[in-house]
Amino acid sequence: MRSQDVQPLRIPTSGSERGPVAPARRTDELDRSIIEALQANGRESFRAIASRVGVSEATVRARYGRLTAEGILQVVAVTNPLGLGYEQALVGVKTSGSPEHAADAIARWPEADYVIATAGQFDLVVELVAADRRHLLELTSRLRSLPDVVSTETFVYLEMWKQLYDWGSGMPKEEETTR
Repeated sequence: MRSQDVQPLRIPTSGSERGPVAPARRTDELDRSIIEALQANGRESFRAIASRVGVSEATVRARYGRLTAEGILQVVAVTNPLGLGYEQALVGVKTSGSPEHAADAIARWPEADYVIATAGQFDLVVELVAADRRHLLELTSRLRSLPDVVSTETFVYLEMWKQLYDWGSGMPKEEETTR
């Protein structure tokens, strides 16, 4: 049961805030320990986390509140859309100028679960989840009809080999990446 004061993070889709693409915020070792505990088990109680990291439950609750309010942390159930029967695609988008207007518009779509500005061949990369192929076609047509969109390239997911969100609160140490 969720208390009224703890709500899931919704990344803003209007105004100047850009959610996770905003400048990095400072986290300390305690923040990272809380993040890693929740990545291992998003349902673990604040009391259990507090006991493990050696602080009070109130401290963990306060840190969790700050981390979620600042857009650093979300605790959600992650699914494999392909496993649930949905169609999923990654779409590279080229725009005629700054990608901000197109990104803001696309970020409002419930079917767009990932919208990022990139350097390289595409100005934006968008992940779409659709009910079926017809729905995916409608979404890609909507993308192409946006005023600033010049072209798109769609990569339909056929099968998923790996989708992890447990990388911790920092980059893997070099010795971990060479194994």
